[in-house]
Amino acid sequence: MRLLLWLVALMAAAIGIAVTARFNPGNVVFFYPPHRIDLSLNLFVVLAVLLFLLVYGLVRAVRATLGMPKQVAAYRFRKREREANRGLRDALKALFEGRFGHAEKAAMRAAELPENAGLAALIGARAAHRMREPARRDAWLAGIVHDTNLKTARLMTVTELLVDEHKPEAALEAVAELNASGQRHIHALQWAMKANQQARNWPEVLRLVRTLDKRNALHPALSARLREMAYESLLSEGGMDAESVRRMWAGVPATDRLQPAIAARAATAFNARGLHDEARLIVEDALKAGWDERVVRAYRDAAGPEGSPTLLAQIEKCEAWLRAHPNDAELALTLGSLCLRQKLWGKAQRYLEGALSDAVDSALVRETHLKLAQLHEALGQQEEANRHYRLCALADLV
Repeated sequence: MRLLLWLVALMAAAIGIAVTARFNPGNVVFFYPPHRIDLSLNLFVVLAVLLFLLVYGLVRAVRATLGMPKQVAAYRFRKREREANRGLRDALKALFEGRFGHAEKAAMRAAELPENAGLAALIGARAAHRMREPARRDAWLAGIVHDTNLKTARLMTVTELLVDEHKPEAALEAVAELNASGQRHIHALQWAMKANQQARNWPEVLRLVRTLDKRNALHPALSARLREMAYESLLSEGGMDAESVRRMWAGVPATDRLQPAIAARAATAFNARGLHDEARLIVEDALKAGWDERVVRAYRDAAGPEGSPTLLAQIEKCEAWLRAHPNDAELALTLGSLCLRQKLWGKAQRYLEGALSDAVDSALVRETHLKLAQLHEALGQQEEANRHYRLCALADLV
């Protein structure tokens, strides 16, 4: 349709020109003494149009010739840009595919374009790290140290790679620089937590775990395990005296104090420093929140002095717990041990034999045989005591 309209327009223009030229009597005269040239107006118009087209063509040709170097340079730049962008895409694809050698080579091609150099360096650093080439990795990262636009990306990459390489001190330096720039997003906090965990900086790990928990950025099981590891390490430090343990425990949140593993570790720490009253309170509070054999074991070590009201109160509590948990071997062993300490020989033997019948753990069986041997030895039944001593020695071999 468009072609038809163009044809109609051309034919109309041709007819109009032909009619106009036929009835145009005008002429053009050029004088250059002694010469004179007479031209019809129609011929003059045709020649003028042809001259204009010729001059226009010459000007375009000259401009094109003069602009050719610039066009060649622009063509080469576009070609280099296409190759660099293709290299960046290939580098990302190879990195995700696990072909780290190809990824680093493609990153080298991508880095030829200044706009891609920073991202290409991050890809190349990750690829070199996966190939266990720290020198090349550091060289890639050193090339973008002064790139302010990629500062956060570089520091995050450095932290992640150093944590993976188990260099927590260097990773924490990157974390400190990252924090100084005001970047505290969730991913940065997670890597900071891992770096502090490797550095065994447990107070900072606890702080970061609490922060991440508020943002729902940690799985509950992982959060609980990290808290257990942190408190276990803090409470196991040999250089802490009784007052230091008290101060540390006072700073533990109430919800964490009721966790079985944390409560058991704390009770053990208090028992080791002779703080048996505090240990018993820790165990009793934890068992009110939820039953756990690890906590019961710590209660056995927190026994009060022989004949004291404290020891009698412990026995009463254990008897009440045993009615609620009749087949708990750990609880039966604890109750038997407390009765043995109080010299309630009959009760002690009954509870210890009950623990022995329900016990499945070799360590529990060994300790129960040892308590029974001590019981029979106290009663003057040396033959029976020797039998339990032998069974205690054989428990590890089962």
